[in-house]
Order: sequence, then structure tokens, then C-alpha cells
Amino acid sequence: MVDTACANISSLKFAVERLGYDVLVTDDTKRIAQADKVLLPGVGSAAAAMTQIRAKGLVECLQNLQQPVLGICLGMQLMTQRSEEANAKGETVDCLGLVKTEVNAMQSDTLRLPHMGWNQVSAVKDSPLFYGIEANTYFYFVHGYCVPQGEHTLATCEYTKTFSAAIENGNFMGVQFHPERSGEAGAQLLRNFVERV
Repeated sequence: MVDTACANISSLKFAVERLGYDVLVTDDTKRIAQADKVLLPGVGSAAAAMTQIRAKGLVECLQNLQQPVLGICLGMQLMTQRSEEANAKGETVDCLGLVKTEVNAMQSDTLRLPHMGWNQVSAVKDSPLFYGIEANTYFYFVHGYCVPQGEHTLATCEYTKTFSAAIENGNFMGVQFHPERSGEAGAQLLRNFVERV
């Protein structure tokens, strides 16, 4: 698990450990490059997270990973090319560029933002990540920015509009929701990532 210094790492670490797997939390590029699987968590703003990732010298390491990588919540958003979540200067944020898409602000005149709580997720492509998880299963979300549905969308969710609940580009995958807070469905997804991807 990548120590980005901008994530609630302990809850995700404990969720994976409860499934019986060993988890190493590190920002050591050599250890990350040698890992069987990599989790990229993230909480907070894209600008702050990318500042930490650059300061730790992790950009090139993450961009060159060949093993399966799973970004979670902000971690998924950081996999895109850029985010509308502006930095202190009001500029869009350049992200890791692992998936050819971008992050947009969610907008609604009728629904509360940020999007917080349980919502249904439906896979739109076959993926081992969603093995054994039925369509319209509920997962837990906390976000105000989202990735639009597009060619790299694995699963969608409806809130203000249809958006990508999960994305994939080769060995890079991401989920907008928090599997570590999503009960048995979230545990199944984490188990799938470790065992099937």
C-alpha cells in the first residue's frame, strides 16, 4: 500500500488484513516496485495528494508499475490525466496520467454534494474485480468530484449523472467508492483484487 501521506491508510490496511493478507505500507519506491499488488489510497484534495506524491519521488515509480494497481477514491482520481479540483492558484491539477480521462466537479441543484453514503454500482464490462458481485450492489461513497463514463469505465453509478464508479487501463484499476467501508461487497472486491486480478 502506497504511503501517500494523504489517506486514511489504517482502515484500508485493516480491511485487507482481516481477509488474511499481509500488507506493507511504504513510500519506498523499490519496495513498491517489487510488490505483488499495489493499493493507491487517497483522501482529501488532488492538489495536496499530488504535491505529496511528487515530494516523495513516487510519480515515475507509479507510472512504471507492471503489476496490478488499485486506486481507491481519490487514489482512483489521481490515476487520471488531470482534475478540475483546483490548486491554491485556481488551476487544474495534473495527475499521474495512467488512465486517459479526467476528473470533473459534480454539480446538482437538487441533490446534496458531496455525494456521501450508499449507492448502487453496476459493472459495464466483465472484470475479475467484480467477480461474485451482483449488479446494483451498494457501495459506500464520499466524493464531490468524479470521472465521466467513457472507454475506460468498468462500472457506473448514478448521482447527479452517470459517472465511473470503477475504471481500468491495463494493470491500472480504480474504484471511486470505499471498499473498506462497504461491508461484504467491499470485502469481496478487495479479495478479488488480491486473488483474481
